[in-house]
Amino acid sequence: MISYEDFSKVDMRVGIITRAEPFPEARKPAFRLWIDFGPELGEKRSSAQITRHYTPETLVGRHVLAVVNFPPRQIGRVLSEVLLLGVPDAEGEVVLIQPDLKVPLGGRLF
Repeated sequence: MISYEDFSKVDMRVGIITRAEPFPEARKPAFRLWIDFGPELGEKRSSAQITRHYTPETLVGRHVLAVVNFPPRQIGRVLSEVLLLGVPDAEGEVVLIQPDLKVPLGGRLF
């Protein structure tokens, strides 16, 4: 088990996907994403293997949750600055987590 103090160290915020494009250089099918987390954090980049349920067109404008305080990770030619959050469906494909009501960009999950 972890303590609440440990959990509170993980900074999860809501953002909106502003740009999405295919990432053909990735080993597994993926997209390059640009996510706006509001004035405090600004726009961050990520890559995500979410091509089964989403297209670039359906991603732009979508609110998502992401971990914003992990160190950046180089994934091919993309420096991933945040970790997008999702859960697997019955076949193990990622379904994104998103708020069901409108909330301010950068809002922290707690």
